[in-house]
Amino acid sequence: MRFEKLLQHVQRAEQRVELRATHAHTQWSTLKQAWREGWTPGRILIAGVVSGFLVGRAEPLRTLTGARWMQMFTAVSSFLATAQAAAAAEQAEQAADTAQDVQDQAEGMPAEEEPLVDEAFDQDDIVVTAPRPAEAATELSER
Repeated sequence: MRFEKLLQHVQRAEQRVELRATHAHTQWSTLKQAWREGWTPGRILIAGVVSGFLVGRAEPLRTLTGARWMQMFTAVSSFLATAQAAAAAEQAEQAADTAQDVQDQAEGMPAEEEPLVDEAFDQDDIVVTAPRPAEAATELSER
């Protein structure tokens, strides 16, 4: 009989844990929703102004020595270089799309009579040589 009482006690404890887990999940969902709804544009601006004032009041620039200035300059310059590289990649992708569109349009046009490859080039022998030892470990050997 003692075992059955312990079993009932464990089952009630498990039910309490499940109920409290469900309650905690519900409370968390409510908090998350209220947090998202609470951040209006006006509150965001006020929080930015207050945090800017507090950071300015702390005077963080006096702790920046020459080495720290260089570190900050390096970080900002690498960030700008990354942004420029991303912009260049986007432009290259757009250019490739435009070139593909032009090529697709050109396929519908009649072919020109001029050959694309010079006939003398086709008659030349292509000499394939083994890479020199210094080139063997570099990209130059991939001819």
